[in-house]
Amino acid sequence: MNSEGYPSDSVPLQGRYEGFHGQPGGSAGVQCITVSVPPEPPRDHIIWSLCCFLHSNPCCLGLAALIFSIKARDRKVVGDMEGARHYGSTARCLNIWATVLVSIMIVIFLIIVTTGLVQIKQAAQRYNLFNNNYRG
Repeated sequence: MNSEGYPSDSVPLQGRYEGFHGQPGGSAGVQCITVSVPPEPPRDHIIWSLCCFLHSNPCCLGLAALIFSIKARDRKVVGDMEGARHYGSTARCLNIWATVLVSIMIVIFLIIVTTGLVQIKQAAQRYNLFNNNYRG
């Protein structure tokens, strides 16, 4: 990384290099660079809320999540980042609950369908066995 052969802690980020720090020909001051990173805007989870509302809306949780997502987006537009963060967090929780409930319902439905099909198959086999013994 350091092609000049200097130790990485003594290579300045900007300006020219005047030697190692603390040596008689070098600079005595230390450069500080402050990088200010703007905070990440709060998320409103509007897409997830729309999916929960349109495809899986158990107990109207998808509708509630969509309402809180819209409120979060409105707060973000106004500039109230703390309010947007609060509404976005509520929308996220509602979306998680809606997704979990729908997943559980799908698993239960699949279990019921597969056990029902097994029972129908067993009943058909018993019926065929009964008819074969009756005929002869």
